[in-house]
Amino acid sequence: MSTSLSDKQIQHLYWRTGFGISSSELKSVRRLSKQQIVDRLFYESKLETPLALDFGSLLKNQKDLSREERKELRKLRNQKMLELNVLWIKQLTETKQVLREKMTLFFHDHFAVRLKTPRASLHLNNVIRKNALGNFGDMLMEVSKSPAMLLFLNNRQNRKNSPNENFAREVMELFTLGRDNGYTEKDIKEAARAFTGWNFNKSGSFVFRKNQHDYESKTVLGKSGNFTGEDVIKILLDQKQTARYITEKIYRYFVNEKINPKHIEELATTFYESNYSLETLMRRIFMSNWFYESQNVGIKIKSPIELIVGLSKPFQVVYKDPKVLLYLQRKLNQTLFLPPNVAGWPGGRSWIDNSTLMLRMKLASVTLNNGVIEWHNETDEEATMMMRQQFYKKMKSQIEKKVKATPNWERFLTSLEQRDKKELVNFIIQPKPSNGASTIIKKLDSSDTKNFIIELMSLPEYQLC
Repeated sequence: MSTSLSDKQIQHLYWRTGFGISSSELKSVRRLSKQQIVDRLFYESKLETPLALDFGSLLKNQKDLSREERKELRKLRNQKMLELNVLWIKQLTETKQVLREKMTLFFHDHFAVRLKTPRASLHLNNVIRKNALGNFGDMLMEVSKSPAMLLFLNNRQNRKNSPNENFAREVMELFTLGRDNGYTEKDIKEAARAFTGWNFNKSGSFVFRKNQHDYESKTVLGKSGNFTGEDVIKILLDQKQTARYITEKIYRYFVNEKINPKHIEELATTFYESNYSLETLMRRIFMSNWFYESQNVGIKIKSPIELIVGLSKPFQVVYKDPKVLLYLQRKLNQTLFLPPNVAGWPGGRSWIDNSTLMLRMKLASVTLNNGVIEWHNETDEEATMMMRQQFYKKMKSQIEKKVKATPNWERFLTSLEQRDKKELVNFIIQPKPSNGASTIIKKLDSSDTKNFIIELMSLPEYQLC
């Protein structure tokens, strides 16, 4: 097993476990072994920082409110959802607990909930963050009992003699075994009966309503008994398929959309035998040699959140109106706390379409240079460059009005270890540039470091990590 990492491999590790690495941090970890770098990432994420918002203005009994007051309350809730979104983006950008936040982002998608109830959404987010590097079984149990999940999947309506199967179906199909993997419609119906009576009170604490629970015997995945919801979750965790499904999903997110069956089986066995320790699984991935092989580097399309945070973090960008962050997420098709449905965001190639690609290519210029970009190409590509500038000019009128961003260029440029053209390309671009990109880069003027960096970030290759 290789014990040291090249600069490119360190950058790969930091993009997958977070949102890239600064030049000064790269300099400081370069002297460390792979084991020490991985240990450092876990050490920095040992603690968690829960998100916190004041919900005092929302604590009203709707029955006591007039029609206008209820309307006002809905506005306040929407405002709090916006504040929650911006708060998490800020934490993703500024935190030192990068790996924990990246794992939280992954499970925010896995346990996808789309609600306009900010208290429940914040609570679920903090539950995920707390368990993000702990035990998956503990996380599953706590998420399943959270007000957000009980609300979103209608388990409050799941009662004896009138079971609602939504939660039982999704816990098998999306949270543990995976679609059509070893369970039947009968298993779902029986499991739904076990979850009857799961609810929460006014303060948001889980309660088990005994008079709503079905106490008759159930049969789930070949096992029979007077099961409760907790029993069903334990039965699901007993299935190695659960470890395999979670491992495969993590592999697609952190390593490669194209899975290697041998790696999946080895990792799933490790995960299962560790009793679902997420730290054990993630360490095994980051300590492997194959994680750093060229076929896994620079091939993942950055999600909109990875793109926005990856741009904002190194430049410590300050947005005059934080609402713009919501606007960008919406336009790029990933708004935190508002996944498209219970299955989460499809990810991968779906991040790119005609409209998102244009914004993605313009984002560095808009965010880091007030919407201005100057291309220094010459002669034969002049016409293409003119067309591109005209397009950017059009986009500028639409976007620049909304994005009032102030990057800290002085700090970024001061922290740069080298300003050599080749070194800058290696630092900014993760994949090996295509022939077309290499031709463009060759013609770019690197004497103006600031403009050169923006030009690199405007290449298609910057969309990959």
